[in-house]
Amino acid sequence: MEEKVERELTDELEQNVDVKRFWYSEWAFPLFIGILAAGVFAGTHLYYVYHVGIFSDIAIAAMLQEGMKTGNYGAAAAFGASFLFARVLEGPLVGILDIGGSIYTGVGIGIAATLLAAGITAPLTSFPLALLTGGIAGILIGIVIILIRKLVTNTSDNSFGTDVMMGAGNASGRLLGPLIIISAAMTTIPVGLGSVIGATIFYLWKKPITGGAILGAMILGAFFPIPMK
Repeated sequence: MEEKVERELTDELEQNVDVKRFWYSEWAFPLFIGILAAGVFAGTHLYYVYHVGIFSDIAIAAMLQEGMKTGNYGAAAAFGASFLFARVLEGPLVGILDIGGSIYTGVGIGIAATLLAAGITAPLTSFPLALLTGGIAGILIGIVIILIRKLVTNTSDNSFGTDVMMGAGNASGRLLGPLIIISAAMTTIPVGLGSVIGATIFYLWKKPITGGAILGAMILGAFFPIPMK
């Protein structure tokens, strides 16, 4: 009886070790990024087809929306691709991957706008293709980050100034508050009013107004839904 219990405990311990090895393994990282990128790119597909569901910030999504209206995706492609490139270099060097810049903006806007600019619309019009495209892009991004980390950070403790990139990104994020308020005010009066109230509360609370503007717009938007055309 004791031997059976001991054997069961040993088997359970080995299973826990195997699971921990997977979750903590470097090569599981591309898989996680692939799943995340697939969902984000599928959200861009929903926005392209149904005009709802995108994951990026309002100001950044407006670039893609402008391209959908005019057919010129240059601004969205350049902005999103530059964010993706910067974050892919930043992630392995400082050990923190900015999901907003790399996945939301880079994959959801940059890669999508680049494909549309090249006249490739299938990944944006088909939901299965959107999942596949985002998944492949995310896996490739994860592999590149792991390779950079192995080739660079294993031989040097220098961050190569990427801490400045992170600071610049955080500083620019605080400037999105006024843009969100303007976007909300252009949507409907209640949503704009909620955005202003939320931003004011967060300002008095000495917090970044971006979060307050978004929450305020969402709360009043729930009570006064935006009419769908």
